[in-house]
Amino acid sequence: MPSNPSDSDPDPDSDSDPGGGGGGLIALLSRWGFSAAGWRDNRHGEWWLVAQLLPLVALLLPPLPPPLSFSPSLALTWSPLLRVGGGALLLLALALAVQALLRLGPSLSPLPEPMPGAPLVTTGAYGHCRHPLYQALLIGALAVTLLLGSLLHLALLLALAAVLGGKARREERALCREHPDYPAYRRSTPAIVPRIPWLDWR
Repeated sequence: MPSNPSDSDPDPDSDSDPGGGGGGLIALLSRWGFSAAGWRDNRHGEWWLVAQLLPLVALLLPPLPPPLSFSPSLALTWSPLLRVGGGALLLLALALAVQALLRLGPSLSPLPEPMPGAPLVTTGAYGHCRHPLYQALLIGALAVTLLLGSLLHLALLLALAAVLGGKARREERALCREHPDYPAYRRSTPAIVPRIPWLDWR
């Protein structure tokens, strides 16, 4: 998501590139707006990123044994259908993510803060929902849940949905300040998942 690489005042604690614009990971993180001070006070939404990464990483865990996963009889009956559906959703999530990444281009940032001067993207994947990357993450998490038949992963999916809904709202407050046309775009376009409480607001 777009992010602001600097505040109006210089940040003495910023982890910026000492060469003043050199390449490498440090320069990229600085461009995105990461700084030591930001991790302390959440000035660019750094804490939201941490909250997002926790359930995403946990989705890599294996399913727990019953009764913390779907019952063996249910898994035996529905496993082929669930796996086919989960595989199809995983491919859909990857396609949506690639489309959104290509459309956003250099404005992409993991932090929920618009980069200064970044254009407002409202076409392609962003013409169908305002946060297609978040939508792709949720579809991917649902795919993993179906593939594994795991109540743990279902809980992680719900946790991820809660975090992404909050992060998107934080992002949109900044986008409204940065782009006068954003409120009209918000009224006409679903947020993350259409007509789902917490994941769609206008």
